[in-house]
Amino acid sequence: MTTPAEPIPQTVTDGLNDTPIKPTDAVPLLPSTSGLYAWWAEPQIFPNLPGPANSTDPSVRLLYLGIATSLRSRIASNHLARSGSSTLRRTLAGLLLPTERYQTTWTDRVVLLAEDERRLTAWMQAHLRLTWSACEEPRQHETRLITDLRPPLNVEGAEPGDLRNRVKAAKAAYAASAGPRPPGP
Repeated sequence: MTTPAEPIPQTVTDGLNDTPIKPTDAVPLLPSTSGLYAWWAEPQIFPNLPGPANSTDPSVRLLYLGIATSLRSRIASNHLARSGSSTLRRTLAGLLLPTERYQTTWTDRVVLLAEDERRLTAWMQAHLRLTWSACEEPRQHETRLITDLRPPLNVEGAEPGDLRNRVKAAKAAYAASAGPRPPGP
């Protein structure tokens, strides 16, 4: 017999479905506490990656859902700054490689060149919106929210199929864009 899942607190769903705002406007408002965050975009940004509409602003669709031990740090220092520490940035860069022609290099992993890190951040600022919800145990809600909402850029927990395959292919294209891994020291 399985135990029924704990209900997701209304404050969490309300926060994630609040009106999405530009990342530049969001960063000063983000708490330094743990929580969940959601990235949104208008449907024409990635028309082949359908996500559910935001209930407060139906003009945007959910792209990605994540958790953080510090919402402010995760968004400002990772997602809006460094491809090396952001799965979202690497996925976006992979999806945008054909049009943006980002260049990458190897460190301990594939990362964007500094100029392209700035270009991707500018692209995110122009095209994406953000919502969040502070909560003490975000991990306990993450899998269920991904399963229920099916954000197209979340590969973990996504249903197998064409959509997941397209996102995985974009991630693979990004990883391959720097060429073979250089030999270690």
